[in-house]
Amino acid sequence: MASDRKTGALPLKLFLFFVPLVLGQQLSSRECENLGFTGLALCSDCNTFAEFVKNEELVSDCRKCCTEDSDDSMSKITYATAVIEVCMRKLPFYPELVGFIEEEKDQFPFVKVRYQFGSPPRLVLLDDQGEQKESLRIDNWKREHIRQFFQEKVKAGASTS
Repeated sequence: MASDRKTGALPLKLFLFFVPLVLGQQLSSRECENLGFTGLALCSDCNTFAEFVKNEELVSDCRKCCTEDSDDSMSKITYATAVIEVCMRKLPFYPELVGFIEEEKDQFPFVKVRYQFGSPPRLVLLDDQGEQKESLRIDNWKREHIRQFFQEKVKAGASTS
């Protein structure tokens, strides 16, 4: 009888161990920040992200760092300004970003470029008080994805609520 209890408990323990692996574990905020998902908290943003970036591993990491939307209107969050931050020495390795900065950035007066030594390409998204709300790595973004992101998510005078 005691052996029945032990064998019955083993499948339950295995189930409880493997469920988080199958469903996808949530990562800590530090792990998410190291992956470049600082501030990207809504899972609907990961769905939008998946449209821009066709890298399944990145999208999977995003989903491990997000929280479920409590209201669909949350996916409509916009920002007042944005800063493209990148190391000038690394810039030649990102031709899509160079093309956007040289040819399309002027269409978005609320977007600034800041050259920060050692910084990977990232977007710093700010509210109407100039406070940083999100930071997103854009290493592999295509030019059209950057443009579309700004059209949808960054509006001069927008609030983040």
